[in-house]
Amino acid sequence: MLAELQRRGYAVVAEPGRRIVAEEAARNGRALPWLDLTAFARRAIAMSIADRNAALGRAENCVFFDRSLVDAAAAFAHCTGAPVVRALGMAHRYGRRVFMTPPWPEIYVSDPQRQHGFADALAEYERLTKAYTALGYEIVVVPKAPVVARADFILKMLGFSK
Repeated sequence: MLAELQRRGYAVVAEPGRRIVAEEAARNGRALPWLDLTAFARRAIAMSIADRNAALGRAENCVFFDRSLVDAAAAFAHCTGAPVVRALGMAHRYGRRVFMTPPWPEIYVSDPQRQHGFADALAEYERLTKAYTALGYEIVVVPKAPVVARADFILKMLGFSK
């Protein structure tokens, strides 16, 4: 979906988790969600803050993020019990609307960078829904549709297209 938005000329920021997994794999690191979720979440928090700060300096008036600091903070809270979501989430705000795509069994696949199963994805989705709601974001659920239709939906909801 983000690739489609980028193809249309919108600025996007790739998912921190996949970038961290690639970096850790390249250097034989251990900050991987299946080895050390706490270290992984700490790296995701730092990367998400850096991504957001970099986006603030961009000329584009709209930047689409594949995951945010809220996601990283929720992962850290989940694995450590530390109540960081509110503090981090309020200090580093994004646009008021959050577009969420629920796990979709027909297209969900694990891969070397995302090794958790569908049940874990559902549990994470529920945690994130609660976290974003608690922070006052408006959650917009993206319908299950082909990629182009999902991108059209997001742009229409933002008033960027007919």
